[in-house]
Amino acid sequence: MSGEVHELFGGELRLYKRENSSLWQCSAFLKGTNHRKSTKEDNLARAREVAEDWYLDLRGKSRAGLLKVDQKTFNDAAERFVEEYEIITQGERSATYVQSHSDRLRVHLRPFFGKKGLSEITPGLVQDYRMHRAKTSRTGKPPSRSAMHHEIVTLRQVLKTAIRHGWLQHLPDMSLPYRKSGKIEHRGWFSPGELERLVAATHKRIEEGVGGRPNRWKWECEQFRDYVLFMSNTGLRPDEAARLEFRDVTIVQDWDTDETILEIEVRGKRGTGHCKSTTEAVDAFRRLSARKRKGYEPGPTDLLFPGGTPRELMNNVLGELKLKFDREGRRRSSYSLRHTYICTRLMNGADIYQIAKNCRTSVEMIEKYYAAHIKTTLDASAINVRKPSLRTRLRQPDTVGDANSSPRIAESAVDAT
Repeated sequence: MSGEVHELFGGELRLYKRENSSLWQCSAFLKGTNHRKSTKEDNLARAREVAEDWYLDLRGKSRAGLLKVDQKTFNDAAERFVEEYEIITQGERSATYVQSHSDRLRVHLRPFFGKKGLSEITPGLVQDYRMHRAKTSRTGKPPSRSAMHHEIVTLRQVLKTAIRHGWLQHLPDMSLPYRKSGKIEHRGWFSPGELERLVAATHKRIEEGVGGRPNRWKWECEQFRDYVLFMSNTGLRPDEAARLEFRDVTIVQDWDTDETILEIEVRGKRGTGHCKSTTEAVDAFRRLSARKRKGYEPGPTDLLFPGGTPRELMNNVLGELKLKFDREGRRRSSYSLRHTYICTRLMNGADIYQIAKNCRTSVEMIEKYYAAHIKTTLDASAINVRKPSLRTRLRQPDTVGDANSSPRIAESAVDAT
């Protein structure tokens, strides 16, 4: 800025020149922000007219609430969130989960909110985003409830980052404006008969092979058979099974039941936990331990299932058995084996608290998604209670008098008859 400065409107508008420029510039401070503009004029009189018109227009917008102040945008907050979240949660959150936040920001949230100021993100704009996602879905159908929930969680985390840095004053209301149905739907699982069909199909795959060749993909088919038996008798999540090493599993003789079971040290999304299997999982684990891999027997640090979750083989077998969907249209997958374990334990009368501990979840989740549809959790003796009739209650023996005396009928009842 050169030494020549002119103040207008009592100092609220300033007219000045920058060094090495012959054009006049103007500036005004409104709503906590300093606004600047070039008059594009080198004549002081004409520059003064342009500056006055610009200032009056700026002040009118300010009074009408139409003046946008210089503020951080959603993109700024999103970049800061990604940078902080990856460093702060290192070792506590999986790399896949951290990346999922970045993917949702890149694909959905930043294209919609990116250039908007943080103060512009209102409850109405969040609802507009939900409408936008429902209308622009690639599949033609609205995103699933869980997908939309995860996107709103990421949006909330970004806005909380902005609040911590003083870029935003408060968090907007992001709850659904209209209450949805409170109906609880149970998760897809295999009934005892369906699980028996699935296990039989895995045995058939081993015997017949693939494409009419018994030895083709035999190792993979044997692994799949033991995967189904192991998962349906331990209740592990697919990601937990994918991380499981042979040193994490121990065959023990349980003192309480006098049965041979597996004790498993589980590492998953809830950190490290423990699990005790049923007896049916022991033979599957022994076969996995004895099965050679590329000419050598697996060691303690080798994975039980080196290929991870057998999604393709599971989908093919379920498709052949017409078990891919249950009667409500819910898709079944390897995760359904965990649901099957929980439902089977409930039907056999296991304690719901112990199941929750063994499956590294909460009693609330068990009651909400599993126990609600298991008929054996209903106590018929507590439901089918019959109240004694009036005459039966009145003809009760007189416990105060002689035990051998005849029943005493209340006089009021006799009079009533």
